[in-house]
Amino acid sequence: MTIAKLRDFVSAMTREADTADSPNALMEAARPLLADLIREDDWLPEDCARPDEKFYRQYLLHCDPRERFSLVSFVWGPGQKTPIHDHTVWGLIGMLRGEEISTQYAQGADGRFAPTGEAIRLTPGEIDAVSPEIGDVHKVENALADRPSISIHLYGANIGAVERHVFDAQTGQPKPFISGYSNSAVPNLWDRSSRAR
Repeated sequence: MTIAKLRDFVSAMTREADTADSPNALMEAARPLLADLIREDDWLPEDCARPDEKFYRQYLLHCDPRERFSLVSFVWGPGQKTPIHDHTVWGLIGMLRGEEISTQYAQGADGRFAPTGEAIRLTPGEIDAVSPEIGDVHKVENALADRPSISIHLYGANIGAVERHVFDAQTGQPKPFISGYSNSAVPNLWDRSSRAR
């Protein structure tokens, strides 16, 4: 395992955040960086890849000091899924391990939420996007019934601190939530002492 890939990603994303002139420009600049990161599955720390028997996990990998972006690993146990929810910021979802199904939703005139089309099935190396401009409400689930899946999500904010909403599909009633993170410590990207030893 080499965390250098994660460190290189964070450095490149920080450079892009320093020069991007809009959230959409940052999201577009981030896509090839995320594609490079998820191309090989040999960098994710084991502490950020552990499933839970009952609930999916959201492990913070890095948050920009100015909260312009955050990177998290989502670890899905077999059969685990989210409720219908929004993000309120842009996000890129890159599949690292296993498979994931994402279903976009829209609210109809009657207030109910319904799928907007066919669900997207992500396999390793593929990326999906969400944002208030292109569609921000979806439901996500592990596509595999017999093993965990892991996706790497990049958001245009400190996503664990953003007030978002889950929605009742039948009534459209929103319920606010703040997701937080499953870990209390982030990977140490900056200890290069092993190279010196």
